[in-house]
Amino acid sequence: MPLTPQQLALISASTIGHYESRAEAFRDGTRDHDVSQNIAALLRHIDAPAPLQILDLGCGPGRDLRTFRALGHHPVGLDGSASFVEMARTESQCEAWQQDFLALQLPAERFDGVFANAVLFHIPSEALPRVLSQLHATLKPGGVLFSSNPRGDNQEGWNAERYGAYYDLTHWRELMQAAHFSELEHYYRPAGLPREQQPWLASVWRKANA
Repeated sequence: MPLTPQQLALISASTIGHYESRAEAFRDGTRDHDVSQNIAALLRHIDAPAPLQILDLGCGPGRDLRTFRALGHHPVGLDGSASFVEMARTESQCEAWQQDFLALQLPAERFDGVFANAVLFHIPSEALPRVLSQLHATLKPGGVLFSSNPRGDNQEGWNAERYGAYYDLTHWRELMQAAHFSELEHYYRPAGLPREQQPWLASVWRKANA
């Protein structure tokens, strides 16, 4: 059955609250995570001249904002956690917006790229088409979206205080293509391991005409 507005609000509040209550520990635990493969995958497909306008969706404490800024680009962070947004602004010296992923307010055709690293899987499946449409609209013509999510068998539900939806490649393609994105590449992470030891599905998409 479809989720009610109250259920969607609970999902959002509980998931954000999980990160809010662990913000410092999360920052310290992920500070040295190497996502250079993912950053490179986004950047190599963007045809626009640098410096690029990049939305770091689910920016967390700002680790990847710092990287984009160090590369000479103009990143903007967005996160639902107030603590993460404050950390991101302080640690990256970049603009960062506090917004609930289920209530996005994004400017039209603002960004050359959207970096959605380990974030879109928190959105309930019935809300995902709307969110993808909003990301499509905030990209400039020909803009690029990068996504990395833990893969699964198209199941969703609660994992303690967090909500997650876990797609296989076939279904993820269907969702992205329905949102008018065309696939550029996909790969599994961490690199160099057998598939059963690669829990993350990364994919790169170009905005197509709606």
